Amino acid sequence: MPRKAPVLDVDAVLDDEGTRIIVCCGSGGVGKTTTAAALGVRAAERGRSVVVLTVDPARRLAQAMGLSELDNTPRKVAGAEGELFAMMLDMKRTFDEIIEAHADPERARQILTNPFYQSLSSSFSGTQEYMAMEKLGQLRRSGDWDLIIVDTPPSRSALDFLDAPERLGRFLDGRLIRLLSAPAKAGGRSAFKLLNAGFGLVAGALTKVLGAQVLKDIQTFVSALDAVFGGFRQRADQTYRLLQAPGTAFIVVAAPERDAMREASYFVERLAEERMPLAGLVVNRVHRSPAAALSATRSGAAAEDLETRGEHQLTAAVLRLHAGRMQLAAREKREQEHFASAHPAVPIVQVPAMPEDVHDLTGLREIGARLAGV
Repeated sequence: MPRKAPVLDVDAVLDDEGTRIIVCCGSGGVGKTTTAAALGVRAAERGRSVVVLTVDPARRLAQAMGLSELDNTPRKVAGAEGELFAMMLDMKRTFDEIIEAHADPERARQILTNPFYQSLSSSFSGTQEYMAMEKLGQLRRSGDWDLIIVDTPPSRSALDFLDAPERLGRFLDGRLIRLLSAPAKAGGRSAFKLLNAGFGLVAGALTKVLGAQVLKDIQTFVSALDAVFGGFRQRADQTYRLLQAPGTAFIVVAAPERDAMREASYFVERLAEERMPLAGLVVNRVHRSPAAALSATRSGAAAEDLETRGEHQLTAAVLRLHAGRMQLAAREKREQEHFASAHPAVPIVQVPAMPEDVHDLTGLREIGARLAGV
C-alpha cells in the first residue's frame, strides 16, 4: 500500500505571523513564479503586508499582477486586496547600490566606472543568486513588510543562491585576485619592491593572455573593492542565518514528472543538510479527470470496439483522449508516490492543471485557492 503523504496546509503557513520569509524553489519551468505570486495574493487578502521578489526575466509576474513593468523598487499592485507589493531583481542595480552604500564617493566612482566591475556585475556566474540574497536581506532589514516571498533564480540547480555568497567569496579571495591586489596592499617600501618583483614575472604572462588594459582594469577594481568586500561576506552570512531561522519557510515546487520530482527530492535533501526549514512540496499542474471512475483500460477497449464497428467516431475519439488522460494521471501518481515513499514526513499539496496560462489577478486568486485546497 503506497504511503499517504501529509497535506501541506498553505493557509496555516501564510497566517502564521511568525513566518516572515517564504522561499519558493524548484527546477525551471515548474511554476515557481506563478506559485510565488499566488501565495502573495492570498497572503495579502488574508491580512499580511506582502512583497513578492522575483528574478524571472520573462516578466510573467508583472503581467499577471497587471503591472506594466517591475524593477528594483517594490511597487504596489493595484486591484489586489490588502497590502501587496511586487518587484523584480535588477542584478546590476543591486550591486551598484551596495557599492554606493559602503564606499566613499570617490572609491565608489572608481568601482562603478571600472570595465571589469561592469562585466562582473552583469554577467559573472553566481552574481544573480548573490544579489538575490542581498536584496532579500535589504527587504528584511527595512521592516516595511511582515511577509517576503522570494521566487528563486531560474537555474538548473534552484538552490544555487545558497552557494552564491561562498562562490563569489572564493573568487574575490582567490589566489589570482590576491596576487593582483598584493602590490597595493604592501606595507613598506622593501616589501613593495619584493612583491612587485615577483608580480612583474606573473604580470608579464598575464598581459600576454589578458591584455595590458584588462589586467590594469582588474587591478584597479580589486584595489578599490578591497575596502568594501568585507561587508559582502558579513551580510551574506547574516542572510544565510536568516534563511535557517524559524521565521523562514521553504516551499519546493515541482511538476509531477520524473525529472522534476527527482530535482524536488534533491532540493528537500539539500535543505535538510543546510538546516533550512521546509514547509512542504507543491506539485503543480496535476492532471485529473471528472470521469476518473472510467479506467484507461476500459476507455481504450470501448474506443477500439467502436472503431472496429465503424460507429460513433467522435465518441471513440473522446474515449481515446480520456484513456490517454488517465494513463498520464497514473504516471503522475506513481511519481508522487515515489517521492512520498522517500520523504514520508514532507507535507504535499497538489494544484490541478489549469486549462490555460495564468495571466491576471483572477487567475492568481484561483491558484491561491487551489494551493489552500479550497
